[in-house]
Order: sequence, then C-alpha cells, then structure tokens
Amino acid sequence: MQSKKIVILGTGGTIAGRAGNAFDNVGYTAAQVGVEELVQAIPALAAAGELITEQLAQLDSKDMTFAVWGQLAERVGYFLAREDVQGVVVTHGTDTIEETAFFLQSVLNPAKAVVLTCAMRPATSLAPDGPQNMLDAVTVARHAGAQGVTVVCAGVVHGALDVQKAHTYRLDAFSSGDAGPVAYVEEGQLKILRNWPMAKVERAQPAIKNIAFAGRPWPRVEIVMSYAGVGGTVVDALVTQGVQGLVLAGTGNGTAHRDLEAALLEAQAAGVRVIRASRCANGRVLPKTGDAFEDSRGLSPVKARIALMLALMAQGAA
Repeated sequence: MQSKKIVILGTGGTIAGRAGNAFDNVGYTAAQVGVEELVQAIPALAAAGELITEQLAQLDSKDMTFAVWGQLAERVGYFLAREDVQGVVVTHGTDTIEETAFFLQSVLNPAKAVVLTCAMRPATSLAPDGPQNMLDAVTVARHAGAQGVTVVCAGVVHGALDVQKAHTYRLDAFSSGDAGPVAYVEEGQLKILRNWPMAKVERAQPAIKNIAFAGRPWPRVEIVMSYAGVGGTVVDALVTQGVQGLVLAGTGNGTAHRDLEAALLEAQAAGVRVIRASRCANGRVLPKTGDAFEDSRGLSPVKARIALMLALMAQGAA
C-alpha cells in the first residue's frame, strides 16, 4: 500500500539562512534558501516517502505577521483535509515558532500531525542542524496516531501549548517547562512520553473555526510587564490608543506593582480585557478567590495574548 504524502511548507527563518562563511553561525541573513532547495539537500527525505513542498512565506520569524498566520492556517487546513496527506511540516524561524505553533493548535486543533521545525544554525553552516531537524519532523508527521501541533528541534518533540524558546544560542534551544516533552526522536523512531496536544481555548473554539483570517483586522492586544518601579503610563497610553486587551506578564504568581495594577484596574473598568500571566519561565499562575484579573490558564504571556486575540475575534464573529 502506497504511503500518504507529507507536505512541507516553507516560511523562512534561520533554517533557510545564509552567512558569508561556513564558520559564522550568528552573522547570517535568515530566509534566503527556498524550501525546495532545503529538501533537495537532504536525500533521506525523499527516501522516506512522497513529499509536497510549497513556499508560503520567506521571512525572519521575528517579523512574523498576522497576514502570514492567516495564510498558514488556510494552507495547513487545506492540506490536512486531503485524504492523500498524512501530515504537514512547517519550516520556521525559532524566534516566534512557539507563537505560531500555539496559534495553529488553537484555530485548527488538528486530528493529523502538524509539525513545526527550525534551526539554530543557518543552512550554510559548517555543521547545520536544520537537515536533521527536518528529518525528525517528517518522522513525527509520518508516525501513526500523531496529531496536534508540535515543535521538533534537536530530537525533542514539544507540544504547542508548552513549548518556549529557552536559550539564545544552543542547538537544543527549546523547553516544555514543567510539562516536559511529548516525545523524543531517536534514530528515526519515536519514544512517546505523553499525549499529543489538544486545544486550550475551549470557550472560543467553535467560533474560531469559522473565522476567515484573510484581510480581517485583528484585535489589538498588548503585553505589559511588571518590574520594580514600573508605573501605569504605558497602560494609560495604550488605552488612549484603543487597545482591546492587555496581558500582564506579572512577577511570581502573576502579581503586579501597585501602580501598574491601578492602571490595569482602570483599563478593565473602561472595557479592556485584562489577562494575568507570569514572566516566570516555569510554573503557572494559580488563581484564588477575589482575584481582580482573569488568569492565563497556564499560558505564557505571548500565548495568552494570542488566546485573548482569538477570543475577542470569536466574540465579534459570534
């Protein structure tokens, strides 16, 4: 029986980067190599089964846009609906891969595998990590029973809800925090540790699936951080500019400096949705009776921002 196809969508990033010499792993330009060229440079990919490649975008992921997210959701959804496709791999930059992964998990909640992969070294490096990451990503996408959105890097499979970039330079730059990874890829085989990802934004989910993202204005949601000596002027300015939601990256258990908290309470009274997250890399905000702000339900500030944008979008579409 002929195996089903794996789709590889290219969006740029370091994995597609070029540098002036093979020893430069920092001074490169991202998003220079097309996804077809990346695939052709890895003969083992073709040997693993039939592939479909498509260049969806070509950008440094620090410059990711809502427009690209909308296009990506549409194309991933299209390919997942095809009977001849087993799964989708997305090549992506490391800077915002955790945000894109969470967005795709939230809006698609796929029953098939959607695997984002990346690199910490450019394609021109003396020892690039991208080829092995791509091979591992295809291994995950071809695994029977794999579902949901994951990020694969350095042989580790991270769930979209938990993954965070935790290091600026190391090849194993990602962590799943307290939750731990979903699986490891070991010599082309998966060692599965826990369940595949499932959607987090339960309340907004039905309306989200019906949103057409192309050309649609996104609600403005910003992140504000609490730290020693912070005031409320940034919050006041954002409210004046018409912000619709604010995510607090709070200290510890989502706490805020009293001056910042006062400004956030005023914003909330004026109709701005305020979500309380923590700037801590591990752990989650534990809510208690009488909290002034809704908690992020374990999401990091950047993912809480996406969840709030989608909730506001779904509210408008309902």
